[in-house]
Amino acid sequence: MSGKKQKCLTTALFTVYVLTIIWIILFKMQLIPVVTQRSLNLIPFGESVIVNGKLDISEIIYNLLIFVPFGIYMGMLKPDWSFFKKAAPIFLTSLAFETLQFIFAIGATDITDLIGNTLGGIIGIGLYFVFARLFKGKSLQIMNILALIGTVFMVGLIGLLIIANL
Repeated sequence: MSGKKQKCLTTALFTVYVLTIIWIILFKMQLIPVVTQRSLNLIPFGESVIVNGKLDISEIIYNLLIFVPFGIYMGMLKPDWSFFKKAAPIFLTSLAFETLQFIFAIGATDITDLIGNTLGGIIGIGLYFVFARLFKGKSLQIMNILALIGTVFMVGLIGLLIIANL
């Protein structure tokens, strides 16, 4: 597949990924977003991640993991951009999600989520950098194959979730 077709495939897969994280973060995996709460936590790793007096690391890990692909896609789509130019859209997207959650009362707005999401994206940028060094000219093609497999699996899971909730 030519380089231009590879970029088109990467863009299409990135679009599916972005729509998926919108559905997960803003719609809370529902077909119609449910107004649940409006809260704001500006203390990193504060009350929002403390459960029964202990730090609940699972939410932090989930926030981190969901944004790793974002960083990988930034590496794939913008290989010539500096690290900070790649990290900026990740941070701004997470900030937009947190802001929209507050505005529409569809979840807790939390600085810890912003930190975790941004860190996840930075890890993704690093992973792609390492992968690109290992596989040189074939990295985009290999990553597209892996992303396509992951996207098919993810869309299948989402389909099952939607069917199960009907």
